[in-house]
Amino acid sequence: MYVIGKRRQGTRSSQWQWRWARFWMKFAVPGRLGRFATRIAILFVPPYKGTAPLARLTDRGFIAPSAVLHHSDLTIGSHVYIGDRVTIFESRRGGSITIGNRVHLHQDTIIENGEGGVLTIGDGTSIQPRCQFNVYKGTLRIGSNVQIAAGCGFYPYNHDFQAEGDGVAKELRTRGGIVIEDGVWIGFGVTVLDGVKIGRGAVIGAGAVVTQDLPEGAVAVGVPARVVKMRAQVERDSSRDRRRAGL
Repeated sequence: MYVIGKRRQGTRSSQWQWRWARFWMKFAVPGRLGRFATRIAILFVPPYKGTAPLARLTDRGFIAPSAVLHHSDLTIGSHVYIGDRVTIFESRRGGSITIGNRVHLHQDTIIENGEGGVLTIGDGTSIQPRCQFNVYKGTLRIGSNVQIAAGCGFYPYNHDFQAEGDGVAKELRTRGGIVIEDGVWIGFGVTVLDGVKIGRGAVIGAGAVVTQDLPEGAVAVGVPARVVKMRAQVERDSSRDRRRAGL
């Protein structure tokens, strides 16, 4: 058995590492020098999500040196975490992207917009690795304290189908975009398509494809996603089971 990098939390060593990171994060401003300071700050910090607490150290948050931010109309709130290899890319005629306070964008997430597409992410929302946001034509509005698991995709636009020829027209259309209200939980590998509103506090099971509106507090699964119960009923059932078990 091998033990790699074992250390105790709360030791003088870990406290020193935290002070080191705190000092260098003061200089983590936009630009090459800021990225250099970030690289120095994380020298002794655990990789992957181990860097997430650094976003709390300054209002500027944390942007990983390997992240790519290529956008002319990007607004980032305070204490935002942007992890390794996250890409925010503006294609032709992209609309605005607004990221609220304390948002976490984890590794390899890609945000791309163009042709007037607008994205808004509310405060406290967490987006796990390898999610894809292709925001063209329509608007994608994600509320506050939304939890999005890894590998999800969001597409607030459609391609036109042609009766003849190549099959798919180049022109993009939208049916109103996507709205995800506050407190929604979205499971692993969910796809959300154009023209959808997901109500406050809804839960979407892993692998679902959302093609129509889901009401507030719904629990939905499947392809296409359908409501199987409401969270209020789940909570009542859970309370009843606890009472029966004497808990």
